[in-house]
Amino acid sequence: MSMFQGLLGLCAFIALAWLLSEDRRAISWRIVLVGLATQFVFAALVTNLQIVRDGLSVLSNGVAAVSAATTEGSMFVFGYLGGGPQPFEVVEGGSTFILSLQSFPLILVIGALSALLWHWRILIYMVRGAAIVMQRSFGVGGAVGVSSAANLFMGMSEAPLLVRPYLPTLTRSELLVMMAGGMGTIAGSMMVLYGTILEPYVPNAFGHLLAASVINIPAAILLAKIMVPGDVEQSDQVAAIELKSEYASSLDAITSGTIVSIKMLAYVIALLLVFTALISLLDVILGNLPDIQGAALSLERIFGWLFAPVAWLLGIPWAEASTAGSILGTKIAITEMMAYLNMMALPEEALSPRSTLIMTYALSSFANLPSLAILIGALNALAPERHTETVSLGVRALIAGACASAMSACVIGVLST
Repeated sequence: MSMFQGLLGLCAFIALAWLLSEDRRAISWRIVLVGLATQFVFAALVTNLQIVRDGLSVLSNGVAAVSAATTEGSMFVFGYLGGGPQPFEVVEGGSTFILSLQSFPLILVIGALSALLWHWRILIYMVRGAAIVMQRSFGVGGAVGVSSAANLFMGMSEAPLLVRPYLPTLTRSELLVMMAGGMGTIAGSMMVLYGTILEPYVPNAFGHLLAASVINIPAAILLAKIMVPGDVEQSDQVAAIELKSEYASSLDAITSGTIVSIKMLAYVIALLLVFTALISLLDVILGNLPDIQGAALSLERIFGWLFAPVAWLLGIPWAEASTAGSILGTKIAITEMMAYLNMMALPEEALSPRSTLIMTYALSSFANLPSLAILIGALNALAPERHTETVSLGVRALIAGACASAMSACVIGVLST
């Protein structure tokens, strides 16, 4: 039954893209088949091939080492607030964990390391290699391939910077593929942060998140090509796109990467604070309405009712679908970080280990309303002449990104049955 649910979910998400297509006759079903095959192959390697699992485990150990080093830095700067020894006795049931001071500084460290690896051209070679694979597999142009590949490591607003000169000439189809790629993945710094947060609950969490981003990209491409089919310009080959370091030295890369990451850190903290407050306020308003089924209304219950069928399509048992649905709703309406934190706060019996793994993949994308606003704003700044098209494609990009991570969850659910 679980396998049937996942396969039905794959069909449902592709069908949704087909319903939203601008030209159903022009859809290339070869790209759809290649995308699905790529998802299953990558997922099978992650779940069944020991050498791949060992490699991802090594990466997770590396992330753990970076996290431990970051904790040392936080303790040095913030003392016991950053995770150092407490100068007082903690009473039973109390906690000295401060999210913004003990987990979020990891964003700064990863930002600095990413800039350093880019300056050393390690990330440049990785992006170029992945872009060539995408161009040959899916027939996307060089600019789109580079941007999509860069989303594995960079944020959705940073990746288009690499191909800024090409943005005015992209076709409408290519523009949606680029936007869907940004919506369907998670930036490297956030991936490491989420992996650290999830590790106590999901073994090898970072490896799964990395695998999720890799698997999400072909799904995002195939969904975008269904929604807006069209010929792709092949004149801008990957090799013709210049990728270079703008840093003067390794020290400049570390400094610049840290300064840029401060903006992301401030954004994450502010967004969590504001949305937590707004959700609490909305729950107070809903709680004053008449009870439904013997309990007060809340945003969590409403999300559970709305998204329970979607959770079931991922392969989650119906008994857990309402709980999973509320988390999915939080992810789409607010942020994936809030959704991950809510999932970690659930009682142990709320979701089975298999359902937790499926949800880890389902939440692994930037496809939410605040991120869509950021993406549209970034593209409008880079290519103001494409403003009308960017805005008109926004909802499709959000749906494509959300469905891409959902399809990856379906695949993992099928293979883990």
